[in-house]
Amino acid sequence: MTSDTVTLTVAHPDDLPLFKRELQEAFAVAVINEYGELPDGPIPYDGDLNSSINAPGAVALRILLDGKNVGGAVVTIDQQTHHNTLDLFFLNVGKHGQGLGYKAWLAIEARYPETVRWRTHTPYFEKRNIHFYVNKCGFKIISFFNAKHPDPHRPGPSDLPDDEGFLFEKVM
Repeated sequence: MTSDTVTLTVAHPDDLPLFKRELQEAFAVAVINEYGELPDGPIPYDGDLNSSINAPGAVALRILLDGKNVGGAVVTIDQQTHHNTLDLFFLNVGKHGQGLGYKAWLAIEARYPETVRWRTHTPYFEKRNIHFYVNKCGFKIISFFNAKHPDPHRPGPSDLPDDEGFLFEKVM
């Protein structure tokens, strides 16, 4: 019998290839459901994914259910301002709809109790994510990015066919 305990651990460097593959598989499901296929390669692109994982202050976390891998997250922690970001968040394919995402988010909040503000983003078409961040986790939408209001933190082209998305913020 399982206890349904969700915990976090820092991803080991040897685990990062599997971490990245699982993240890309999880993101692919939503993109294929919306667009019918993946645009030229995995989402996010390997270069973007590597940049996120290796950014200053970034921490790749494994989400564990009773000690077994069920997903992951990449957070960026600013030790001076405590204005932190949830850069990437995923549950492995087949693990949605079980309350694991919410438990994982609570574990992330508990891991970084000094956080003053969390920010994250999601594509416009990801209604499930919008519901999760706003209705479950208590984030507020603070910006809508589109062709007339591009994301200033994304200087290059998006890896999605359209470049619309939301920026969320949660003040602790």
